[in-house]
Amino acid sequence: MKTILNVIWLVLSGFWLALGYVLAGIICCVLIITIPFGIASFRIAGYALWPFGRTTVERRDAGAGSMIGNVIWIIFAGWWLALGHIVTGLALCVTIIGIPFGIANFKMIPISLMPLGRDIVPTDAPFATR
Repeated sequence: MKTILNVIWLVLSGFWLALGYVLAGIICCVLIITIPFGIASFRIAGYALWPFGRTTVERRDAGAGSMIGNVIWIIFAGWWLALGHIVTGLALCVTIIGIPFGIANFKMIPISLMPLGRDIVPTDAPFATR
């Protein structure tokens, strides 16, 4: 079932959202100091392509550097990526079939705002629980 949902997701919105994350990652990799943001963006692009069956969890070893990085990320890239999830989620929620995909978009808003200090894990993994 996860595969079917992921394929439909890829066609409806996953490709375009992942493209936005890849674009943000390329822009972030232009400067040496923003390469960690680019790497996080590329990681989230993979999650945006195939989100069903995976979730995000907080890393326990993330410190103050992740928090400072997240604030910088929100200012420069996070807000427009989150806006993309909101617009896409609302558009998908117009139909009954699209409601699960709209909800999946809304679940991706926190990681699009604050990607540092989070890991993407399979939902069936024992460490995937919060």
